[in-house]
Amino acid sequence: MTQISAPRIGIAGITGRLGTLCAEEAGDALVGGLSRTADTQRNITTDPATLAKSCDVVIDVSHASTVPAHAAAFAQAGCAWVLGTTGLDQGAQDAVNAAAQHIPVLQAANFSPALTLFLELARQLGAGLPDYDAEILEVHHRQKLDAPSGTALAIGRAVAEGRGVRLEDVARTDQNGRRPDGAIGFASLRGGQIVGEHDLVLMAADEQITLSHRALDRRVFARGALLAARWLAGRPAGLYTMADALKR
Repeated sequence: MTQISAPRIGIAGITGRLGTLCAEEAGDALVGGLSRTADTQRNITTDPATLAKSCDVVIDVSHASTVPAHAAAFAQAGCAWVLGTTGLDQGAQDAVNAAAQHIPVLQAANFSPALTLFLELARQLGAGLPDYDAEILEVHHRQKLDAPSGTALAIGRAVAEGRGVRLEDVARTDQNGRRPDGAIGFASLRGGQIVGEHDLVLMAADEQITLSHRALDRRVFARGALLAARWLAGRPAGLYTMADALKR
């Protein structure tokens, strides 16, 4: 495959909050969208295969339950796939991995360029401070469905990778009782219309260090998704990250 200078872009989840912003940012490059309800006036369909046939790349900000069907449809059509949906179970992740054998897939829990670099720093801190207590606090709007957030889990996974352990083996979401040694803890708050706040705190007996990220406008995620889409279209099949797109 060769890089496409002006890819045709589709959006799965186009009627959602982030999907709407992605559509606005895409401008004339937008060819259509995918939603639960069709709208022929806006080229919105309910069939992922139909959308994929008209696109070079699809930005997917829909729902975890749709991921296996999207994976099959996009792989069949040979359409690049920017996946920002979080809360995937193992079956859905397996479908993503299988699709990446046939098409380029960029999977990200967060499209913010700054948050992408935050993850790199989290990995370095995990490696450099392996004995410090690691806690992750995330705050989001009251409508958010998953907790911890996909971004919080990505931060935890980065710390775990730096320490050479599996997050699944050390994650602690139940904060009752004594803190186990080596645990990576998570705390989630929901309220109001907060776009997204994430803090990574590493603590020892005599010092602590905190990394913080605050999203002030959802457009940062839409602009990041568009950056990813334009970078991904025409790439060889494989599973990519936002860090790959930022290297360009």
